[in-house]
Amino acid sequence: MQTADHTILKEKVSGQGIAKTFQSWRNSGRPEDERISFYLAIIHAQVQEFERALDSLSTTPLILSGMVGSSIGMMNLPYKEVPLSVDGSDLIIKKLEPSEVLNANVLLVSGARTADDVMRGEETQLVGCSHNNEKIGQSLYIFPGTHSKHIVVESDKAVSFKTYMTGEFFKLLSTKSILSVSVEEGSGMMDEKNKRSFENGIEESVKTNLLHSSFQVRTNQLFNKLSKEENYYFLSGLLIGAEVRELINAHYKRIVLVTTKRLGQFYEAAIRMLNPETLVEMEDADKALIRGQFRILKRYFN
Repeated sequence: MQTADHTILKEKVSGQGIAKTFQSWRNSGRPEDERISFYLAIIHAQVQEFERALDSLSTTPLILSGMVGSSIGMMNLPYKEVPLSVDGSDLIIKKLEPSEVLNANVLLVSGARTADDVMRGEETQLVGCSHNNEKIGQSLYIFPGTHSKHIVVESDKAVSFKTYMTGEFFKLLSTKSILSVSVEEGSGMMDEKNKRSFENGIEESVKTNLLHSSFQVRTNQLFNKLSKEENYYFLSGLLIGAEVRELINAHYKRIVLVTTKRLGQFYEAAIRMLNPETLVEMEDADKALIRGQFRILKRYFN
């Protein structure tokens, strides 16, 4: 990233996530005291790919956030307990000095916790979000995903958060359960039938128990009520509705969705159905992550 204006110079996305990296580490049979160097070697290989298109990056600082600081990551960093400043000033940061494996300063950002919940990664995205007048009331930041996070911010601090396993439940139900033969992803919410099915799922999530209503996905197909494609969006509505139904009587000053455009449209539609008076804003999750990492990096080295 060009630090002056946050322009992205080059980006690389791969399937070498934390789970695969951790499995590679276990399969290597190397001792625990070589764990950091093992992970750094993988990161260095990615840096070398960048160097083919850019100038030398050998001393460019790196900042790592998310699961890299977990028990399956490079090292298990302690969580920062809430409240948490949204400017990242009180996050737990671990600095690694340049080494033979990677000749650059490396910062690892820890996650956050409450008495019964944890997150790693979303705290960095939160730092990268725009925070407008939080001091006049509570704002809710929603980070949709496999384990969706709802973070309450008040007076420039994250004071609480909850995790919802919405994305993981949807994947399990739509690919591994008996419902998998009744759903099929299709043309998206632009199709009026899909949109209506999604809205019906939202309404049903409020009226009935999810363990009962989810079986309707099966009977919708058996009784030819919905196509597989329409059923896919009905199931989406059921699960997202179950997640955001607590917002029906909520009085947040604003709700900020930190997500992709595609996933954001589902959540925005659900929130507007259940709480039409609330102001809903959107933040690009990737840009928030980059801004957050840069703000932490800049604050630390300053």
